[in-house]
This record gives sequence, C-alpha cells and structure tokens, in this order.
Amino acid sequence: MPYIALKHLHVSFVALSGLLFLVRGIWMMRASPNLGQRWVKIVPHVVDTLLLASAVGLAVVSHQYPGQMPWLTAKLVGLVAYIVLGTIALKGGRTKEVRSAALIGALASFAYIVAVAVTKNPLVVF
Repeated sequence: MPYIALKHLHVSFVALSGLLFLVRGIWMMRASPNLGQRWVKIVPHVVDTLLLASAVGLAVVSHQYPGQMPWLTAKLVGLVAYIVLGTIALKGGRTKEVRSAALIGALASFAYIVAVAVTKNPLVVF
C-alpha cells in the first residue's frame, strides 16, 4: 500500500477512535445504558487494532521508528498514558470523580499525540 494511502487510513482511524472514546466518555459521565451495548464493547477494539496496525505499517514503510525519532517516541509514551487513563476512565475508576479526571487526562493525552503527529515536535506544548 502506498505511504499516502496508509497515512490517510491511519488518520481516519485516529479520528474514529477519538470520536468513539469521546462518546463513550460522555456516556460514562451520564451513566448511560448505551455503554453496555454489544457493539460498544467490540467496535472500539477493532478500530484501535486497525489504528495500531496502520501505525506499524507507516513506521515500516517510512523507516521511522520510536527510539530513533524523538517525536515517535513521544507519541508512544502519550499512547501509553492515553490507554492507562482511558481504562481508568471507562472501567477502572472507583468513583465518578476519578473516572472524570482520568477522562480529561486521556483526552489531553489524545490531543498531545495528535499535536505531536502534526508538528513532529515532542515539545509541542511548550
């Protein structure tokens, strides 16, 4: 697959993943029964798997790897923070306050990852 097509596919999965996370976060805040729907438990995992696969594909095709490129390393660290905070927000937080704080942190991590991707600068927030 050509690099540009893979990049567009990756960006599409980024947008879809972020949107699905935001919707699930809003549902969590409202204690919506929609969070229990079967598709809500399956589709985000499929999208995130395809997102990760497209990221690996981009790294291989472009020969740019975390550890080698500071901005990719920053994105990987941001991704770990996003996953941990997102898990706390949607599943692991004991109180609504903890889940809400984790949701805000996860959304900030997501925004950081996108900003680093656009600027190729790991210090984009400074």
